Amino acid sequence: MPKPAEPPATQPAADAHALPPAQVADRLGADLDRGLDPADAARRLAEHGPNRLTAQRGRGPLMRLLLQFHQPLVYILLAACAVTVAIGEWVDAGVIFGVVLVNAILGFVQETKAVAALESLGRTMEAVATVVRGGQPAHRPATGLVPGDVVLLEAGDKVPADLRLVRVRDLEVDEAPLTGESVPSPKSVDPVAADVVLADRVSMAYASTMVTRGQARGLVVATGDATEVGRISRLIATAEDLDTPLTRKIARFSRLLLVAILALAAVTFALGLLQGRSALETFMAAVALMVGAIPEGLPAAMTIMLALGVSRMARRRAIIRKLPAVETLGSTTVICSDKTGTLTQNRMTLVRGQAAGRAFEPAGALDEAARECLVAGALCNDSRLVREDGDLRVEGDPTEGALLLAAEEAGLSPAALSTEHPRLDGVPFESERQYMATLHDVGGARRVYLKGSVEAIAARCEARVGPSGVEPIAPDEVHAQADALAAQGLRVLALARLDLPPGADGISHDDLVGGATLLGLVGLLDPPRPEAREAIAMCQAAGVAVKMITGDHAVTATRIAEALGIEGARDGEHLEALRGADLDRLSEGALADAAERVAVFARVSPEQKLRLVKALQSRGHVAAMTGDGVNDAPALRQADIGVAMGRGGTDVARDASDMVLTDDNFASIEAAVEEGRGVFDNLTKFIVWTLPTNLGEALIVLASMVFATTLPILPVQILWVNMTTAVLLGLTLAFEPNEPGIMDRPPRPAGEPILTHPLIMRTLFVGTLLLVAGYGLFEWSIARGLDDAAARTVTVNAIVVGELFYLFNCRSLIRPARHVGWWSNPWVYAGSAAMLAAQAAFTYLPIFNTLFDTAPIGGSEWAQVAGAGAAIFVLVHTEKRVRLWRESRAAHTA
Repeated sequence: MPKPAEPPATQPAADAHALPPAQVADRLGADLDRGLDPADAARRLAEHGPNRLTAQRGRGPLMRLLLQFHQPLVYILLAACAVTVAIGEWVDAGVIFGVVLVNAILGFVQETKAVAALESLGRTMEAVATVVRGGQPAHRPATGLVPGDVVLLEAGDKVPADLRLVRVRDLEVDEAPLTGESVPSPKSVDPVAADVVLADRVSMAYASTMVTRGQARGLVVATGDATEVGRISRLIATAEDLDTPLTRKIARFSRLLLVAILALAAVTFALGLLQGRSALETFMAAVALMVGAIPEGLPAAMTIMLALGVSRMARRRAIIRKLPAVETLGSTTVICSDKTGTLTQNRMTLVRGQAAGRAFEPAGALDEAARECLVAGALCNDSRLVREDGDLRVEGDPTEGALLLAAEEAGLSPAALSTEHPRLDGVPFESERQYMATLHDVGGARRVYLKGSVEAIAARCEARVGPSGVEPIAPDEVHAQADALAAQGLRVLALARLDLPPGADGISHDDLVGGATLLGLVGLLDPPRPEAREAIAMCQAAGVAVKMITGDHAVTATRIAEALGIEGARDGEHLEALRGADLDRLSEGALADAAERVAVFARVSPEQKLRLVKALQSRGHVAAMTGDGVNDAPALRQADIGVAMGRGGTDVARDASDMVLTDDNFASIEAAVEEGRGVFDNLTKFIVWTLPTNLGEALIVLASMVFATTLPILPVQILWVNMTTAVLLGLTLAFEPNEPGIMDRPPRPAGEPILTHPLIMRTLFVGTLLLVAGYGLFEWSIARGLDDAAARTVTVNAIVVGELFYLFNCRSLIRPARHVGWWSNPWVYAGSAAMLAAQAAFTYLPIFNTLFDTAPIGGSEWAQVAGAGAAIFVLVHTEKRVRLWRESRAAHTA
């Protein structure tokens, strides 16, 4: 045995796939037959460390909790809490601080779940491996593997480290979690070019993938952080964890609100001092203005509205892991979707065949030639169908399963065929020979059925079944038919038969060198989901672009994309597709251009998926990314909203995502986008409804300072109005159904503020109306001889009733109230009734009179209050009609 080499601390053989096994072994100082000596393995383990991923350092739990308070709106609420403590209102201070604390806890819990992605990646490495050391194979923990170890693999094993394959027998590996390839990858020991993409490195087996067929011996070339899955771990750690559009807009809104509140409070305080009022009286007026201007109910309302959106999305098979992601869906401008399982059914299916010169489908009318073709596929098969809960499930290779399901669909029971034509012998599939064969007893005769690549089967055939019977084979014509099927993105197999002399009880490769008859060709595909086409059409109609980003082959990807109706740049008659190798040659600017223009990206690596998402974001897109594998996790983390698959997805993908689909279906994404738009609509309605109240209250206080009158409303009364109306009235808007045509409008621009210019003008308009109603009725009541307590009670009720009437205007921000359906949201009426009952208690119960310094009022005061509320409703309704008329006229003129 050669003296062990000193392997470097990182990738010992980064180009191992391009080197012969012996050269890789020599570089690592390894023996391909005996493996490492135990002492040498121990030394290497001390040098390289365990075969596990290093946990990335992040913020500790305390820092994550404290950062939940680092938001402008929270600063405002904490200031309000401090002010209420200063004036001795401990209950109100406790309510406000409770709102802040609940929101902080929710954010902390959500972030804690999100950082679990790296821990989940580490768990993918935990396994037991069969390792050869000192010439003896033994089962050992995979964490103890080192570069230079020799590992044995067989069907069902999880590959424990990155291996250079040195011996294989019929080996196929499911690499979908790492590459996105829809079918298992056949492996060989032959070196490949150094620059081939990971999915085409047939001489390698990578950690976290699964052996589906065959056996192999592999040489460990990378462990732990040096593996491909370790590299992806580092990508996840470095991917930016972006704020959502909602959190960015709320932050901007909160900063502006903070500045406005402080400015108004300063003006109020200055006016009071200039008028010669006492510092205490002036301070209390400034406090009243601050308390009135702060929307105390907004954080709680936002959390509850998002939580209700989470509940509605769960009913539509989308589970939200982070609350702000609910609204992000409504802002989405581009969806980058994986292909396998999301847009397709994740089940290989025989979609088209050629037999006797005619095309056929399993569900169609079959002639004898097509029937025998399906019989051959069912008998020359090592997989089986299992019925569970009324559904058929494939056990074994997905491609062979497709042949069994095709026979079943055509009315040919594979189990009955096996009984009728029992298997006597077989030649298993070998990647070097590209075919398999089985010998059967067919009514006393001996018949061999063959299945494999077109090249391997055609080379063994001297005849074919034609329209008029058996005729000489025309290889060029057969290959042309195969090429035509492959051009449709289908995986093509050939099927043949060979009759042997009676009594033959065994076969070998020597019996199969020629003389067979070609039965036909079959094309297999993981077909598109029928519902995905409609969902994609709805997304595109709503201005949301759809991009397919997959590790699969370009031809397959483009044909699936075309079948689904995905829109994008075309190269001739087909959609243009860019491969991973093409992306590597593009600069960042050129990549951003390509990401905008092209809709299909194939053979893409994890780094390239990450680059594509960043490129789209650089152009102002709000990007959603779907995925199910380890290779998707970095892009899921980087995207504005990461969408993972719940059924077929990996823990890594789910932990890196914001949303999980329980049915792995693209149509559920479209439904979630619709719900997200509805959530943002309702949240905007709440903000447009609540801000005029805060503005009106602040203006009433400011007016009292300007006109040197008694405060019409006290701070504790303002807190009562703000907290009770937010809960009893405002939250009813969360139950508003989605407005018609919600998916017919384009996505909101990412930079557009929550309040557009028309909504700002309405806020100012309604705030002014509340000022007139509240301040005017206060002064009118004082003039009529009411004391301060009764006059303030009139003012509070005027504000509340004005809010109640205005609530009906806010059920739609554009259309008149009657267009949304008077009874489409019964919660509005329940909330209104509860609010009126609360105001009656506020006005007439002695305990409330004591706590809030109120007094009972008479019927005439109530009539004035109701009249003011009705006037607000009519005026806002008129403003909406005028604005609609102007917009319609402008559109007609244009």
